[in-house]
Amino acid sequence: MKKKEGFILRDVCGEKVIIGEGLNALDFGKMISMNETAAWLWEHAEGDFHVNGLVEELCEEYNVDTEKARHDVTKIVSDWKKMGIIEE
Repeated sequence: MKKKEGFILRDVCGEKVIIGEGLNALDFGKMISMNETAAWLWEHAEGDFHVNGLVEELCEEYNVDTEKARHDVTKIVSDWKKMGIIEE
């Protein structure tokens, strides 16, 4: 998977949000609010990324249980797909 071009993480009034910029995001027209973990995952989802890689990084950074991390990362990535901000 990879992030769709034109979607970036910004800090707006102390809140992390994904916004669309440029021609590839013209029809998006909204902001997606991210909690701390989702924003961290977005920042670490570079190039071609995979759920397993994000799970490993999340476990290392936050010292969480692997199964809990896998559940959370899978849910967040699924939400990103539904929102149209990542692609296979």
